[in-house]
Amino acid sequence: MEITSKMVKELREITGAGVMDCKSALVESKGDMEKAKELLRKKGIDIARKKSSREAKDGCIFSYVHFNGKVGVLLELNCETDFVARTDTFKTLGKEITLQIAAMAPEYVSIEDVPPERIEKEKEIYREQMEKEGKPPEIVDKIVEGKLKKFYEEACLLEQKYIKDDSKRIKELINEAIAKVGENIVVGRFTRYELSKR
Repeated sequence: MEITSKMVKELREITGAGVMDCKSALVESKGDMEKAKELLRKKGIDIARKKSSREAKDGCIFSYVHFNGKVGVLLELNCETDFVARTDTFKTLGKEITLQIAAMAPEYVSIEDVPPERIEKEKEIYREQMEKEGKPPEIVDKIVEGKLKKFYEEACLLEQKYIKDDSKRIKELINEAIAKVGENIVVGRFTRYELSKR
């Protein structure tokens, strides 16, 4: 199948990937747009993996206050250079992540940030629930692991499903940006404020 410039342009608009990357993904997928998107996504993850060991010391502080003035977010998003910190890709990513934090109220950046005592407490609660429901002991551990995974998906920002596209997680959104800018990008920290209902 002939790969036209129109197809390359369309894929580029959807993914934001480079022209040559889009063309080679379309050639490899024999013109199948969905497969080409998947190939680019995998490539982005590979690039992100290679960049992840590089130190991200630059970046920006992003802020968001909800229109009703009752929820606010401060986010530190890091990259390797000031040049990347000024790109539209980086700025857009920062805005998207602040919206995510405002909407989904994560407690931690990543699974590694969850204190061990919190994990144990969660496991204890799940085990008690299973015992009350009379689940057989041999399947309790499997259920507890499943519930813990769900807990991570709600409590950890990087594990959360992206509010604008639930086919990807926030870590994948960041990986896509890393593939575009060619630098490591890391969520440093964040704070979410919500007006207390006292």
